[in-house]
Amino acid sequence: MPADDAPCPCGWGEPYGRCCGALHRGEREATTAEALMRSRYSAFAVGDAAYLLRSWHPGTRPAALDLDDDVRWLHLAVTAVERGGPFDDEGVVAFEAVARADGRRHVQGERSRFAREGGRWVYVDGSPT
Repeated sequence: MPADDAPCPCGWGEPYGRCCGALHRGEREATTAEALMRSRYSAFAVGDAAYLLRSWHPGTRPAALDLDDDVRWLHLAVTAVERGGPFDDEGVVAFEAVARADGRRHVQGERSRFAREGGRWVYVDGSPT
């Protein structure tokens, strides 16, 4: 895990401890679908599989998640946001995430769907872009 004063991997410009680190530790919940998506990207970047599973919709969540330690997540760019605000029950966030694996650069684009479940945002599923 990064130090609390390190830049947050999500790219919002806040220190990890006040940004996604607080969500990863369960100190607060994401208030928007975009905030949840950014926190999930950060969880991939720091290797927090438990948070990824906790923030996944129970109807689509896998039983387990094995993260690849050889993948290094480098950059996140949010390309579109549809709904997913504090007063919405559903939202969509499109993004591109850049990683390095096997000595090569990889770009993963996804259009992710989010929903409120029990009053909190959860990741439902995604489709490649």
